[in-house]
Amino acid sequence: MTDFVAADGLARCKWSGAAPEFLDYHDHEWGFPVSDDIRLFEKLCLESFQSGLSWRTILTKREGFRAAFDDFDFHKIARYDARDIDRLLNDASIVRHAGKIAAVINNAACAVKMVETEGKLASFFWGFEPNAEDLGPPQSQSTSETSIALARELKRRGWKFLGPTTVFAFIQAMGLINDHSNGCAIRAAADEARRKFQRP
Repeated sequence: MTDFVAADGLARCKWSGAAPEFLDYHDHEWGFPVSDDIRLFEKLCLESFQSGLSWRTILTKREGFRAAFDDFDFHKIARYDARDIDRLLNDASIVRHAGKIAAVINNAACAVKMVETEGKLASFFWGFEPNAEDLGPPQSQSTSETSIALARELKRRGWKFLGPTTVFAFIQAMGLINDHSNGCAIRAAADEARRKFQRP
């Protein structure tokens, strides 16, 4: 059974039909594996900003976030000072939440330290890739044993504003699992991308 059929006649995950701008993101990004440290860090930041809001709000502001946060170069963000915080709090192109802004700066410093110890953020995050047999049915969970363990480890390392639900959304989006619905036209493409993906 399919969740949503778009105007092009293809079945998609139900949430992808909420707004037309979601389709490109759903079809070409969500659930496809990522090993780029900047993209991984960006997604964690955007997921933390999304907490309590809709993903549509964050997606429409994504370019604003990128401009405001130096394209999520965590080495640069880790050096932000009070002037940068004031600048961000007055930037209408992003979500102006003091706690979330502070968390991004804090997490950037944590990311820098992690690169020093792990070599790459990707090596750390992909170390949490769950076994396929341990997964529930697609689109059936908002947390998992993996997201709970990863959130706990990030907290231990000093990261903030990243609970198990936020981390599970990150795991879904960055392709550590393929959570496209069984009837989704994109599921096979995401599976193939994961099959070809070289784990860091």
